[in-house]
Amino acid sequence: MTKYRNEILNISSFSLEDCQKLADAFNNYFPINDAYMNIEGNNLHVMLYKLDMAKYHDLLQSIAIDAKLLEKAFDIVDKIHSYGVKGSKRQFVDYNQERKVNNRKSKEQNRGKHYYANENTFSKSNNPIPTEYEDKIICGDSLEILKKLPDNCVDIIFTSPPYNFGLDYDNHNDTTNWDSYYDMLFAIFKECIRVLKYGGRFVVNVQPLYSDYIPAHHIISNFFIENKMIWKGEILWEKNNYNCKMCSYGSWKSPSSPYLKYTWEFVEVYCKGDLKKPGNSNDADITADEFKSWVVAKWSIAPERHMKEFGHPAMFPEKLAERVLKLFSFKNDIVLDPFNGAGTTTVVAKKTGRHYLGIDISQDYCKTAQNRLDESDLGQLSIFDN
Repeated sequence: MTKYRNEILNISSFSLEDCQKLADAFNNYFPINDAYMNIEGNNLHVMLYKLDMAKYHDLLQSIAIDAKLLEKAFDIVDKIHSYGVKGSKRQFVDYNQERKVNNRKSKEQNRGKHYYANENTFSKSNNPIPTEYEDKIICGDSLEILKKLPDNCVDIIFTSPPYNFGLDYDNHNDTTNWDSYYDMLFAIFKECIRVLKYGGRFVVNVQPLYSDYIPAHHIISNFFIENKMIWKGEILWEKNNYNCKMCSYGSWKSPSSPYLKYTWEFVEVYCKGDLKKPGNSNDADITADEFKSWVVAKWSIAPERHMKEFGHPAMFPEKLAERVLKLFSFKNDIVLDPFNGAGTTTVVAKKTGRHYLGIDISQDYCKTAQNRLDESDLGQLSIFDN
């Protein structure tokens, strides 16, 4: 039997005919297992299990009755702040069924919260980014450019480094031995940690190279832990790429050596010094529905479909960058991508009202990033060679 949340609207000031029209239209439009309305005396009972608010809004707009009644009928549902999100619907009952832990805070303290990062030596004093690096794309070696920045001057880093898969990047050898690859990557990441503000976030999109049995997401996470960064979480970016090219499943129908297929990539999230990031609440631009949906750490987002158009072999889509930036940063924050490529991070940063610094070694990719910004009517951007 479906359980409902009962919201009661006093309808004594409205005509019974209008109220009945509203209830009938609602009950004819939505399945009774989702929600229904009924009238008892001077009260309209809105019985809620789950509801698509966009469809509810559209329905109310189509009913020719007292506009004040329609407004109150919408507000009585919209004002509910305790709900979950499943697909396009808000779920008002049984959305948070988890086992409760008594004395949670004291038990966390006894265990030692993020014990591996508690002896960090990070400075809590943040600095402004120099104006010559704000809202810029710079073409050059990230390691050398980052060394020119002061400590603690960017709010969030979102990047997807070259995967060392053997892809045809411009001006980069994507097939090198793994020791050299990680030496290069971690030298840049160390500089990134240095320039990240106290409380800032470092977000890395990465995919293991399964054919080489290299668990890149674990190796990169170990690096961050060794450098006293706090693990915020791991997001599965589900690309739903079930038709990925594969000529073999390993040992066919045998446990000898089966080859596992993956339809997702990983998004690793780390914090510098503190899990809580300072910011002005007025600069939070994530909606309630977005927040409730995106904190569920499996994001179903289609991969980038325009990589040929941008001349880049490995891009993440703008939707992925939008979620990362809106969930983990505020408007007006400084966003850094040290492997900016065709500029998705910087484009989304600009679109969402954030400042940015994108660095890439390829002049062609830097020009592409500028073109994307220009075509989005986001203003001119200077590309500097270093």
